[in-house]
Amino acid sequence: MGRDLALAFPAAALVFEEADDVLGIHLSRLAWEGPEADLTLTKNAQPALLVHSVAALRAAGPALGEASMAAGHSLGEFTAHVAAGTLSFRDALEAVRLRGELMFDAGVKRPGTMAAILGLEDGAVEAVCREIQQGGKVCVPANFNSSGQVVISGEVAGVEEAMILAREAGARKAVLLTVSGAFHSPLMAHATGGLRDKLSEINFSDPSYPVISNVTAEPVVSGSRARDLLVDQLTSPVRWMASVERMVALGALRFLEVGAGSVLCGLNKRNARGFPCASVGTPSDLDALES
Repeated sequence: MGRDLALAFPAAALVFEEADDVLGIHLSRLAWEGPEADLTLTKNAQPALLVHSVAALRAAGPALGEASMAAGHSLGEFTAHVAAGTLSFRDALEAVRLRGELMFDAGVKRPGTMAAILGLEDGAVEAVCREIQQGGKVCVPANFNSSGQVVISGEVAGVEEAMILAREAGARKAVLLTVSGAFHSPLMAHATGGLRDKLSEINFSDPSYPVISNVTAEPVVSGSRARDLLVDQLTSPVRWMASVERMVALGALRFLEVGAGSVLCGLNKRNARGFPCASVGTPSDLDALES
């Protein structure tokens, strides 16, 4: 991931070089050559995704135009704050590496899993989770991605039971996800203290434009508030659909998804129907952007 960008754009190559230097590991080699089993480890995947996104940002430069607001899905919220100048790339990289380690450790201490529930409205998914919790198991909505697409998170037994109830309630599909823990759930509470301590050591400036928070789906305009919400995010659901709707309400006319893949542009077909969305993660994406 990102190798084509680094080969085509010196600015992107410098981002990978800086990441290797900051982390003291060959993250660039891991991202470009694998092995995939190591790259997908939470402690490596999170910084690799951040680096790819920042490399794309720097490679695109002025071609991106002037942003009026930003948002990022889960880990992507760190990238959004780097783009807005809330914190430096170096500080974000160190924090994200630690975030991945803490989240993995939390998953070991309190094992859990996640599942995607498709074709069921948010309220119905929330009702299923409440029923599971009333039975003494942890299961909560973790990602409100779009209408009819909610990810749940919690104890393995709770999530598996919720998948059965969701199908009985009319879900089109319930798919267990391959993850190392129950992200965005109370089972991540063990990770919050360490991340809070790390972020307290970092300088947070007020963002140059609003960054919509995953936790509140509202604009963040102060550095101190950004710091707090990045911690809260670990145990709170990602309110992505509401975040995109908020950006539209604030006047967004066009969306650019910066980094690996085009999942968010796909979600925008429901979340911001009719609004243009382009992916910016490869040299061909940048060529299309400039044209």
